[in-house]
Amino acid sequence: MPAEDAPPRTVLSGRLHTGRAEVEDGVVVVEGGRVLRAGPRAGGPDFHRGEHHQLPSGRLVVPGLVDLHCHGGFGADFSSSPAAEIRRALGALHAHGTTTPVASLVTAARGELLRALPVLAGLAGEGVIAGIHLEGPFLSPARRGAQDPAGMREPDLRLAAELVDAAAGALRTMTLAPELPRSGELAELLVSRGVVPSVGHTDADAATVQDALARMAELLRGAGPERRVPTVTHLFNAMPALHHRAPGPVPACLRAAAAGQAVVELIADGVHLDPYVVRWVFELVGADGIALVTDAMAATGLADGTYRLGPAAVRVRDGAATLASDGSIAGGTATLLEVLRRTVAAGVALDDALRSATVVPARVLGLAGEVGALVPGARADLLVVDRGLELRGVMRRGRWVLPCEQG
Repeated sequence: MPAEDAPPRTVLSGRLHTGRAEVEDGVVVVEGGRVLRAGPRAGGPDFHRGEHHQLPSGRLVVPGLVDLHCHGGFGADFSSSPAAEIRRALGALHAHGTTTPVASLVTAARGELLRALPVLAGLAGEGVIAGIHLEGPFLSPARRGAQDPAGMREPDLRLAAELVDAAAGALRTMTLAPELPRSGELAELLVSRGVVPSVGHTDADAATVQDALARMAELLRGAGPERRVPTVTHLFNAMPALHHRAPGPVPACLRAAAAGQAVVELIADGVHLDPYVVRWVFELVGADGIALVTDAMAATGLADGTYRLGPAAVRVRDGAATLASDGSIAGGTATLLEVLRRTVAAGVALDDALRSATVVPARVLGLAGEVGALVPGARADLLVVDRGLELRGVMRRGRWVLPCEQG
């Protein structure tokens, strides 16, 4: 950016977490929209010029949060709302701590997807989202969740290529059911075009999922030097429950994640998963195999009422979103910071919860070192939070989108 447009130097002193380690007496120096320095204050140079913030006791600086799975918020539905409305909602998401959102689209007819993808691709070009996630349309109708079964179909490589083209390089992940015919070829096509395949909305057995994740991981290893692995779309949701005689996808996904061959999404919002399950998965898999997500829809940040998720009417009561038609859970209404708080309240260490909301999803996107961590050269996205993980300031690209509170 031109020098006159560059954000000024900002220096924050106090307790910080870089996404990799906590520093009790630290400093973060931001200049030109990038992190210039982040680490212990002792032994480093003095930075006299710029805007200085000495954080009071109890405040913590953390990286901006990265959400791999978000369908909307603050009244906007990413599948159907106009670009201006989506842009406004994304600004609100940024100010609530999700500085790197990925916009998710629900299953829909070909024409609807081809209309929605260029809108989101334009927003990706503006830098307000990190890219697009397609949740479908190659999903199992038996595990549709809140998705429209009329739009679901078996993998069609020509249609898949059309969708990737319509996204103009912004498609980051696609959810697919691995038991469907030609799903392996679909995964090959996606990886060849730079898209991470994700297992989800599946009725497959354990062996099918295990083989699919292993093959996807192999494809991604051969696609480049980055440590990218397939993901699992909202583990436990929209798939058969774990049973000791019919294990289904869950143990195969957990096994792959524990081995570093997959990253499982967890919607730890208190509605989709019991807190005990959240803590258990962290203990079993480890933070490096987990991405905390919201699966947020248009009602996020707003009061209870009736909203849209793609073509479906959704009722929100006491923060729980369900389809008006049959009562199925229809996405989340929590922000990622709220999910982070609930994860910590479930008994997960802040270090681990934070890693799964920053470093891990950034790695899935191929953005390690760019977002999700406070390291030299990274984009200057950060949050200032208090002991209760309530927001006290949000910086995105070196500019305050929620001014930092001094007291």
